[in-house]
Amino acid sequence: MEKPESNIRLGIACIIASALCFSLMSLFIRLSGDVPVMQKCFFRNAVAFVMAFIVMARARQPFVVEPGNWKYMLIRAGAGTLGIITNFYAVDHLTISDASILNKLSPFFAIIFSVFVLKEVAKAGEWLAVVVAFIGAVFVIRPGVDMMASFPAVVGMLSGCFAGLAYTYLRKLRQRGQNGMSIVLFFSGFSSLCFLPSLIFDYRPIAPVQWFFLFMTGVAALGGQVFITKAYAYAPAKEISVYDFSNVVFSALWGFLFLSQIPDPLSVVGYIIIIGTAIVKWRISIKKDE
Repeated sequence: MEKPESNIRLGIACIIASALCFSLMSLFIRLSGDVPVMQKCFFRNAVAFVMAFIVMARARQPFVVEPGNWKYMLIRAGAGTLGIITNFYAVDHLTISDASILNKLSPFFAIIFSVFVLKEVAKAGEWLAVVVAFIGAVFVIRPGVDMMASFPAVVGMLSGCFAGLAYTYLRKLRQRGQNGMSIVLFFSGFSSLCFLPSLIFDYRPIAPVQWFFLFMTGVAALGGQVFITKAYAYAPAKEISVYDFSNVVFSALWGFLFLSQIPDPLSVVGYIIIIGTAIVKWRISIKKDE
């Protein structure tokens, strides 16, 4: 049964709201200043853990891991944790729009991982999309003689890789009947525990304004998760996922307004290639179902 047009519009509105929230998360990460990356990661996920726990407690929903799912929960949580670390590092060292577009390579990495994890058969057009998207990434990374200058961009690309792996295992868990909020709670708790030793043994004093931005990072991240969950409840991913790339536009806007960041012309070429590839892939997918 097809989704009503009104539901698709609600899905689009929710996924754009999610992109807005995640772009604000990147802005707040950068505005929090010289707080160590691990501390930023801890506070971002600790807020999400508390909120997820409250939601499950109020709904009287027990935390249950379905039989055989523990190893997939651990892989998803581990990949997600590495994805956050690499993404936050990239946000701290690149323009936030560059960090955003490299993180948005995750759907293309997911195509690769789905072949091995979900045993899905990728079509020639999907492989072509992966190759073209990675060509776009080269314009953003700009590898050259000075590899240290390219290092943050490489880390940003890794954030997309880990996010793609986490998304693939998230799909596997959902296929195996695992409750979505349980996945969020486990991931947030697991990653918070991973970041806790750094917080204890390498704690840096945090100014009140930094506390505010760290708290807002967690709030924005939670908003992004809530809206994206609602979006995919209203409409299938193949119809609305391309709108998630509005994150890059929002990030570029915040970077210009609040951080005086202007994307490099070559980076803009990379944005166009990656987003253009996603749009073409989306349109082909829609046409096949018409």
